[in-house]
Amino acid sequence: MPSPSMPGSDLTFVVRTIARTAVDNERAFGDLDAIAGDGDFGYSLARGFEIVLADWDALVSDSPAEFLKKVALVISKRVGGTSGPLWGTAFLRAAGAVKDRTELNAADAVAMLRAAAEGIKARGRSDLGDKTLLDALIPMTDALEQRLADGEPAAGAAELAALAATTARAAADATAPMQARRGRQSYTGERSIGSPDPGAVAIAVMAERVAAEWDARD
Repeated sequence: MPSPSMPGSDLTFVVRTIARTAVDNERAFGDLDAIAGDGDFGYSLARGFEIVLADWDALVSDSPAEFLKKVALVISKRVGGTSGPLWGTAFLRAAGAVKDRTELNAADAVAMLRAAAEGIKARGRSDLGDKTLLDALIPMTDALEQRLADGEPAAGAAELAALAATTARAAADATAPMQARRGRQSYTGERSIGSPDPGAVAIAVMAERVAAEWDARD
């Protein structure tokens, strides 16, 4: 069964929504990070994605890969702390997953998410269970991949967006009882237990906004 189509306009909608969510949630993400970290996660992410939004017209390209590479460059240069290299790598690896594609489908979306997760694993020397954004990103990707593999009935794009959101939220909430083993929160040891990982929460909030605004996208 073929995957639902994902025009280039859908990719730009998703990236722009991610950027807006990062900017709009600067304080919320920072406050969450301050519980067991240095509190700069929200600020760092917002400053980088502000540039993405400000330079939007120069970033958009007919090539999905070129568009994602441009976004990766901005994020790598403009997002401070450990987030810049990780999020920049995620976008760059996503670009590599669709380097020969002009039209995207849902399977390509899964490939981009999987490549992003693998890039973050390598760059951050982290994995599922370390209490990082991977603890939301990987389960979300797995759920989408499984839904596409199930095949019948064929999944629509809005359904997939909703599945991504609910899965990411449940996975992010499940990081609360974990002890951080990677990132700056790992330096605080047991103090990291009891609150969800800020990166995982960011993935969930971004996915929820994509799902909520899917039908109204440009």
